[in-house]
Order: sequence, then structure tokens, then C-alpha cells
Amino acid sequence: MIIEYIKKIEETIFSFNEIISDTTNSVKIYNYTQGLISGKIEFINKYELHYTELINTQKQSKLKYKYHLMNDLNEMIFRYDNSKHHPEIKTFPHHKHIFKCILEAKEPEMIDILIEIFEIIKEN
Repeated sequence: MIIEYIKKIEETIFSFNEIISDTTNSVKIYNYTQGLISGKIEFINKYELHYTELINTQKQSKLKYKYHLMNDLNEMIFRYDNSKHHPEIKTFPHHKHIFKCILEAKEPEMIDILIEIFEIIKEN
């Protein structure tokens, strides 16, 4: 099950190859249902997405995730994560950082993140 999930992530990333200049990833399989995928995606506008997903496919949500987008000056554009450091947010532990703001957010999928980045690139 975890192998299928990781394959889906890799296929999703590949499907955005028109805006991607390079990718690296690391995969750790712990057992049939648990694993970790992390990596970096470099985009044609020099932005970089650093991501991590700790998955148990028997659970409905990711155990841990982070999607951190930075521009070519190494400044954060956004970060989604489920770190438990903003209990005041209604969607706790899920939230989004934009600059110095913390926003409510649902747990995103890689496709959601890449669509958001595609829109950012298209606007610029």
C-alpha cells in the first residue's frame, strides 16, 4: 500500500514537468503501510519546494507533513504543515504560513500544492 502511495506522489510531480526544472527525493519504507517521502522540487522560475510526508496508509491523514515554498532569494512564499504549534487555529494542527501570517488550512495533497505553485508561476 505505501509503495502505491509513493508512486502516486512521484507521478503527480512528474505531471507538472512543464514548470519543474529538477527534482530530488528520498523514500524510506518502514513496512507495508508506513513510509516517508521527502525531497526538493526546483521550478522554472527558480522557486524551490521542500516537502516531507510521513504516511500510514491505514490512517485518514498524514502523520506529519510539510510543504515549504521559497523564492529565488530564499524567502518563504508559503508553508503548509501540521506541527502542533498553533492551537488557536480552528483547523489545528493543519495550517498555512504566508509571510508572518498563520491561516487555517485543510491538509493538502501534493496535487493541491503543485496547482497552487502553478498559479503563482502563471501570474508572474
